[in-house]
Amino acid sequence: MSASKKALSGNHEQHVRPNPVEGCPLTAAFAAIGGKWKLIIIYWLAESPKHFAALRKAMPGISQKVLTQQLRELMSDGIVNRDPKGVVPAPVVYSLSEYGRSVLPLVENVRLWGRGHLTRPRS
Repeated sequence: MSASKKALSGNHEQHVRPNPVEGCPLTAAFAAIGGKWKLIIIYWLAESPKHFAALRKAMPGISQKVLTQQLRELMSDGIVNRDPKGVVPAPVVYSLSEYGRSVLPLVENVRLWGRGHLTRPRS
């Protein structure tokens, strides 16, 4: 079994990650969806559920280790669902949870801002 399959296999307990600054909604948001890859993972899963390999293909700059870690954190925060399709070592499909879909307006706004940022006049 590969490291990614072991790391994401279904027998680990889900735990709620602590908010780095208690009571601060901004740090809670950044902990849940911040960083280089989480919004991109959410973006690709919004299109359709995907296997681990399809996510890696969609994001060629991400390592297997980092994708595993980011998926684990997104699952821990209830944003992503993990659905094994049969007995181990079965393929696993990742999808956005209903709660994860609540992030999509933010993802779209960040995408639109990014498009404007790329095309803004530079001095």
